Amino acid sequence: MADDRMADIYAAVRLGGGDPDAVRAALTRLWSEIGEGGDPLHRCVVAHHLADVQELPEGALLWDQRALAAVFGPGIPLDEGLRGFLPSLYLNLADSHRRVGDFEMARMQLAIARGHLDVLANDAYGAVIRTGLSHVEAALESRSMERLPVS
Repeated sequence: MADDRMADIYAAVRLGGGDPDAVRAALTRLWSEIGEGGDPLHRCVVAHHLADVQELPEGALLWDQRALAAVFGPGIPLDEGLRGFLPSLYLNLADSHRRVGDFEMARMQLAIARGHLDVLANDAYGAVIRTGLSHVEAALESRSMERLPVS
């Protein structure tokens, strides 16, 4: 989907160049502009990226939950654009739950993520998500609550 708002979102993500404070500020501004009644895909993508730049795992979990809520809000049809995000959204929820020490919920979110893998192509993005699932699963097995390295 190529629209101006998505271009703004991805520009905000790139803006940081290693500065999570700049990314956080730009995305928070977009979150406010989009508002509660805004396009579900825009809300999902902004929240998804805001989760990635939170300093504390509790903050990441909150934004991951907001990203998923944007997809499943009242009256929102689950179109292909939103459906394509589900494996990544559930993967991130699993990782955030793991990082706050809720290992059972993390396992449940991983199972849900695996249940949505059929929407992913066998391309680089699909490989990133599948590898991420393996990394979170391994961290769960060792009961690690540490942030995983970005690959």
